[in-house]
Amino acid sequence: MTPRARDDRGSATPLIIGFALLLAMTVAFVIDASAAFLHRQGLDTLADGAALFGAEAGAEGTEVYTGGLDSHALAQTRAQAEIGVRDYLTQVGAYREFPALWFEVAVRDDRVVVRVSAPVDLPLTVPGGPEAPMISATGAALVNPE
Repeated sequence: MTPRARDDRGSATPLIIGFALLLAMTVAFVIDASAAFLHRQGLDTLADGAALFGAEAGAEGTEVYTGGLDSHALAQTRAQAEIGVRDYLTQVGAYREFPALWFEVAVRDDRVVVRVSAPVDLPLTVPGGPEAPMISATGAALVNPE
């Protein structure tokens, strides 16, 4: 039996295709991550503005007229804060910029907390990744007359 001569011939095509696919998936991931980050930055701005507007609208103000301002924080109502947040989001055109935008308002002691969420339309789709993930941001405003 004669030993076969071993040669180094072969195809580099599978290796090149594999690296090209890996590079394409990495590029898609970076582009999608950048789009999601920019989307969240926009939502951060909305959440902060909405919290300030909601805190201002959420203060009932009745104690200001009856007793004036002292060192105590203004009483907040969730319903009034929600109205203020909704008005703010409408005024700045948030529903046009972020379709399917929704928000939550919570009043905790002397603080109004607003959480806004919206789906992000990713420019590229990574196999196995979500097609329209939800991005959220939270903003808070403190109501204290001092």
